[in-house]
Amino acid sequence: MAATRLELNLMRLLSRCEALAAERRDPEEWRLEKYVAALEDMLRELKKQSSKPAPELLNEYSRKVDFLKGLLEAEKLSSSTEKALANQFLAPGRTPTTTKERTPATKTVHLQTKARCTGKMRNSEELNIRKRKGLTSDEKQSAVELDAVLQHHQDMQEKLAEEMLSLARSLKNNTLAAQNVIKQDNQTLSHSLRMADQNFEKLKDESDRLEQHAKKSVNWLLWIMLIVVCFIFISMILFIRIFPKLK
Repeated sequence: MAATRLELNLMRLLSRCEALAAERRDPEEWRLEKYVAALEDMLRELKKQSSKPAPELLNEYSRKVDFLKGLLEAEKLSSSTEKALANQFLAPGRTPTTTKERTPATKTVHLQTKARCTGKMRNSEELNIRKRKGLTSDEKQSAVELDAVLQHHQDMQEKLAEEMLSLARSLKNNTLAAQNVIKQDNQTLSHSLRMADQNFEKLKDESDRLEQHAKKSVNWLLWIMLIVVCFIFISMILFIRIFPKLK
């Protein structure tokens, strides 16, 4: 089923929101919040239409809109730890919004946001640790362990982002290779069809020629037989005239 005008507008606005979410925005930036509110209204209207998309596609739209809404709510939190924790529970979309995307934009935004929040949380904790003076040995040990945990978490986030990028590149290469193979197969098939058409035309021409030749052969044979019969008939008459019946 072809996409309606409302669905096309929703996809364009959703793609724009994903691009804005991927950028580093000012705290006073208001466009994304307004766009997400408009997305919610458009999604509600789309669900009411009689020619609405498939349920799986509607669920994917809802998932992406909920992700963007949760992302905005997480950014409003005051603590870096709360932001990082809130981002952990966000669920990005599973499929790309536009055909130009190899990896869903919401997944990329999710990874970037988690890495950014984790980095801010780590920097905040390091700053607090530096400001503290006169800590006991146990507190210092706890601070070191916390720093190690945060560093490990940051490394895991970076590794995951690199794996996602590597997977996207591999998927792109495989897609291009498959497109080349399909293109070559289509060319081979087209060539085979052209050759089959040419052979069919040649076979038809040869069949027509053979049929004409067979008709000519039959005509000549018929005339020869008629001539022979006539010759025999005339010969018999002459023979009877020349040699009458003896009494």
